[in-house]
Amino acid sequence: MAEIKVERSLAGNNRQRLASLDIFRGLTVALMILVDDAGGDWPMIAHAPWNGCNLADFVMPFFLFIVGVSIALSLKRISNKFEACKKVCFRTCKLLFWGLLLQGGFSHAPDELSYGVDVTMMRFCGILQCIHRIVGVSVLVIYLATLYGTYVPDWEFVVNDKDSILYGKIQSVSCGVRGKLNPPCNAVGYVDRQVLVINHMYHHPAWRRSKAFTDDSPYEGALRQDAPSWCHAPFEPEGILSSISAILSTIIGVHFGHIIIHMKGHLARLKHWISTGLVFLTLGLTLHFTHLMPLNKQLYSFSYICVTSGAAALVFSSLYSLVDVLEWKHMFLPLKWIGMNAMLVYVMGAEGILAAFFNGWYYRHPHNTLITWIREHVFIRVWHSKRVGVLMYVIFAEILFWGLVTGVFHRFKIYWKL
Repeated sequence: MAEIKVERSLAGNNRQRLASLDIFRGLTVALMILVDDAGGDWPMIAHAPWNGCNLADFVMPFFLFIVGVSIALSLKRISNKFEACKKVCFRTCKLLFWGLLLQGGFSHAPDELSYGVDVTMMRFCGILQCIHRIVGVSVLVIYLATLYGTYVPDWEFVVNDKDSILYGKIQSVSCGVRGKLNPPCNAVGYVDRQVLVINHMYHHPAWRRSKAFTDDSPYEGALRQDAPSWCHAPFEPEGILSSISAILSTIIGVHFGHIIIHMKGHLARLKHWISTGLVFLTLGLTLHFTHLMPLNKQLYSFSYICVTSGAAALVFSSLYSLVDVLEWKHMFLPLKWIGMNAMLVYVMGAEGILAAFFNGWYYRHPHNTLITWIREHVFIRVWHSKRVGVLMYVIFAEILFWGLVTGVFHRFKIYWKL
């Protein structure tokens, strides 16, 4: 079994870390916490229900980009190809293990005080599993050929949402088309239903906030009486075909890492990065606004890859300029500490393990917890607004809190690494 170890870094003084990359990783983890915990009250930052691109839709591509840069920088120190392959394979296995544990349904943190999962309903895919699925070089050709060339027949499913009046009933979806990019009849969902089996897919897709599903859109709300049957179906945003497409985000990051290795001057690096980022942004936005291919995170469309990779390039270039060139490091220290201990914050913070522990200690009723009291009395009541209070709680009681915690860990050279 893969192991996660908390270790003291003894090599910190021997290797000079790229501070901007740590800060970018910390910023991305902070964004994940922000959109996950405040997105319900601020739907404009949560995942777009289908086409489009909100703040939450940048998180995963940013992670993949960072992984690509890190791969280039870490493997350059390994001259033996067998050792490099062994390191990548071993880390992949550990990512898969933690992905299944944290996102497969075993942990019900932080609000449900229970754990365990019905293996017939376990989610096989997720963010951690997707990060290292590098399987080929003809990624774009495979993705586009499958997306537009696969025939999607009619299909049916059993509603597994126990809160639905249709629970246990079979729903039919009419398709019989090829090359469609709408929610019920796209090839991405079809491939996942055939390979993963529908019970192992994500049961809370973002399209549940769409106008076709609820009158409360863009918020989650009660089901419309005339909602189509596919609104009740699972959909895997990190599935087979979308993960193949996501490889491009990592490959782009690897290219940016190679620029660091082969170009020594700051100006030369920045010129290449910024120009490449602008090209990606322009191409992606052109594809979207000309309706040739919409921005879509759940399909991981090529236009989405271009826009998010271009944004990652520009954000990374900006941080590199401020931190590694101008040496404005102190203002970003909390993000740097989070980035250097990203796995700790992801597991304990973003996945809510620490919050679940505190929620396990309550007064008479499970909703009377310390976390609930702090959120309600210290933030929401002070601001006289649930939306603003929740936002302030996430920024100060979660993101800043983890910045300080990881700062203490950094002080004692303690890091949680894969």
